[in-house]
Amino acid sequence: MKKSIWICGGLTASAAAAAGFYTSVRLLVNTALDRRAPGWMKWMGRKIAGGPEVEPAFQRKLEEKAQELAGRDHEIVETAAYDGIRLVGHWFGKTGARRVIIGMHGWRSDWFRDFGMVMDAWLAEGCSVLLPEQRGQSQSGGAYMGFGLTERFDCLSWVRWVTRRCGNLPIYLGGVSMGAATVLMAAGLGLPANVRGIIADCGFTSPQAIWQHVARRNLHISFGLRRAAVNRLCRRKIRMGAGDYSTTQALAGSSLPVLLIHGTADRFVPVEMTYENYLACTGPRRLLIVPGAGHGMSYFCEREVYEQTVRDFWRDFDGKPGERPPE
Repeated sequence: MKKSIWICGGLTASAAAAAGFYTSVRLLVNTALDRRAPGWMKWMGRKIAGGPEVEPAFQRKLEEKAQELAGRDHEIVETAAYDGIRLVGHWFGKTGARRVIIGMHGWRSDWFRDFGMVMDAWLAEGCSVLLPEQRGQSQSGGAYMGFGLTERFDCLSWVRWVTRRCGNLPIYLGGVSMGAATVLMAAGLGLPANVRGIIADCGFTSPQAIWQHVARRNLHISFGLRRAAVNRLCRRKIRMGAGDYSTTQALAGSSLPVLLIHGTADRFVPVEMTYENYLACTGPRRLLIVPGAGHGMSYFCEREVYEQTVRDFWRDFDGKPGERPPE
């Protein structure tokens, strides 16, 4: 009798452990990809992002400039994604523009929040700006986000839209966090010659790499045992696994000039991922590391250095495609 009880108890514990394992996998993938954030995000959001690192002064400036950009006159535009999903963008056209910036925002963020601070500098430098809403977020269609795996193809759709609108004006792809990973992965698509470069701020290397980092460092759970199950569920949702593609793969096969930016105090996306991206580049590469800057805070912490670095990048690569000044 006691042996039966022990067996039953062991089976119950195993079943409970298995249920807990698959529940954690679903929570991780659903939180990462689903349009509608699970209820637990309100409780766990800070833990996922690595804890409180945002200075009050930065938060105040972020909110101020976000509201300012959201209220600025502009044109709301649309295009179709490679899979037919409706994509919405915000066009800030400038008469006599020297170049166009396509800015991809981050995970569960907004176009006006991630680019509110830098927008005035871009416009002052003669840029027209397109700020898309990433798939699975805001007004753009799609049930899921893709952590750059699917969004890289959306970049190409937006490049084609800009080319139809502006001809062969130089285009730069810019992005913050997941948006940075998005534009870096897009480098592997064989972009048109009018795309002159990429500016990536605090991007990760792959969905699998950042999920593993967050699971281990911030959530304190093992990712290795969950990797296969995570990839199966990811493929079920977006038809690609979390480890199927990476920024390093894209950069290794691209000659496109790249400017990589990251803060040393980033507790969400480790700065080491930007070093990995830098080493993977086979084309012209530039690196700006900002001491003490947290996630997405490099422009706030070193505005003048940031702006000058970007101006130098434009100066060197606005010209004819294929021109490669020294690194």
